[in-house]
Amino acid sequence: MTGEVPRRGLLDTNIMILRSRIAPEDLPDEIAISAVTLAELSAGPHEVRPDTEQDVYIEAAERARRLDVLQRAEHEFDPIPFDADAARAYGRVTAAVIAAGRKPRRRAADLMIAATAIVAELPLYTTNPDDFVGLDRLVAVIPVTRPDVPNERHSGQ
Repeated sequence: MTGEVPRRGLLDTNIMILRSRIAPEDLPDEIAISAVTLAELSAGPHEVRPDTEQDVYIEAAERARRLDVLQRAEHEFDPIPFDADAARAYGRVTAAVIAAGRKPRRRAADLMIAATAIVAELPLYTTNPDDFVGLDRLVAVIPVTRPDVPNERHSGQ
């Protein structure tokens, strides 16, 4: 990331997941998360696939890692709610995504996070800026370089 980092910002769920590997200077001094991010983090441990269905991670280690991310988020943040104002902003976000030729249904959680950022008047930090194409007139999307994440199964941990 280049340029001056805004002092405040809303973190996308992927930033929360990868935050321990992201350089602090790439993030704002004051960070917030949305209730939608907390919902995604809460679902994460339940979405771990068994070792018999995948070979990307070790099931128990991945579940523990996801629980750790969730518990840290719960301890550190008072999430910004997805309220009636955010619901109204979500309508504008959906319209912008459709105008950009994209399908909003496939990215509902991302767009709800963007709507929360709009209402809170915060820039949105993400390692997946392509998820927010078409929203540049509604919210400042700040791309953050995605850090390398070693594969637990293949790193011997």
